Amino acid sequence: MNEAVSRAEAVPGRLNLAVTAAAVPAALFLLWFASHTESWAGRIAAAVAFSYVNNTIFSLLHEAVHGIFHPRRAVNDAFGRLTAAFFPTGYTFQRVCHLGHHRRNRSDVELFDYFLPDDNRPLKAAQWYGILTGVYWLLPPLACVAYLLCPWLFRLPLLSPGAARQTSADAMLSGFESAPEGRIRLEILFSILMQTAIAWALDLSLAGWLACYAAFALNWSSLQYADHAWSVRDVHDGAWNLKVNRVVQYLFLNYHHHRAHHQHPSVPWLHLPKYVDFSEERPSFLRIYLRMWRGPRPWPGEEAP
Repeated sequence: MNEAVSRAEAVPGRLNLAVTAAAVPAALFLLWFASHTESWAGRIAAAVAFSYVNNTIFSLLHEAVHGIFHPRRAVNDAFGRLTAAFFPTGYTFQRVCHLGHHRRNRSDVELFDYFLPDDNRPLKAAQWYGILTGVYWLLPPLACVAYLLCPWLFRLPLLSPGAARQTSADAMLSGFESAPEGRIRLEILFSILMQTAIAWALDLSLAGWLACYAAFALNWSSLQYADHAWSVRDVHDGAWNLKVNRVVQYLFLNYHHHRAHHQHPSVPWLHLPKYVDFSEERPSFLRIYLRMWRGPRPWPGEEAP
C-alpha cells in the first residue's frame, strides 16, 4: 500500500472479508431464486437485487486490483480471483485493463463523450450506446475467452489505426505485452470453472442466469462512464464525485466518489469520503446518466491537454 496513506486510512481487510462473506452468498441465493421461481415478477426482482449485490462484489474486485482489499498480498489476490469470477473476468486481466485506464484517463483514446475531428461518428455512437445499454459488459468476458484460447491475438493490430485509437483497443492491448500470460490464462480458466460449478451446484436455468446478468450488465455499465462524462480533461481530476442515494453509495462501496479515487487510488473505499471536496460541483448520477442518452457531443475545439 502507498506510504502516503496514514494508519487511520489503513486497508479495512476484516471489513472487506465480512462484506465478501455477505455479498457472495446473497448473489448465489439470488441466482438460485431467479432460476427456480415460476413468477416472472419474482425473477425480475431477483435480477434487480443481483445487479446491486454483484456491483458490491465488483467493487471488492476493484479494491483487490489496487492492492487495497487486504493488507496481506496473498489474501488480497485470492479474493481478487474469487470476486473476478462473479463478473466474470480474470483477476490479472482486469488489473492490466483497469490500471491502464488510470494512466489513460481523459486522453484521446478514452474520450468517448466527444466527437474528435477524425472520429468515425457511427462507431463512436455505437460505443456510447453500447455502454448505456449494458452491451459493454460483454467485452471483458469475451476478451478473456479470446485471451485464454489465442493470447497471441492480443499482440496483433486487429483494427485499423483510427478505430484502434477511437475504441481504446490499441492502448488497452499494449498493456498485455509484458503481462504474465500463463497466470492470466489460469485465472480466466478458474473463473470459467467457478461459473460452471455455480451453475451445476445451484441447478441454474439459462433464463435465471441471463436475467440476473443482464440486469447487472445494465447497472454496472451505466456507471462506468457516467463518472467521467464531460469532466475536465485531466488524468487525475477527470472524473466526478457523483451524488447518489446513500444506500446505493454504500452498496457500490463509495465507487461514486470517483474523482477522489482517481486522485488517490491507494486510498481504500472506506476512507474515500475524507478526500471528497464537498464544496466542488457534484452532479447527481441520474442527471449525468440521463444527459448521456443524448449522445456524444462535438469536440468544442479548445486545445486538448
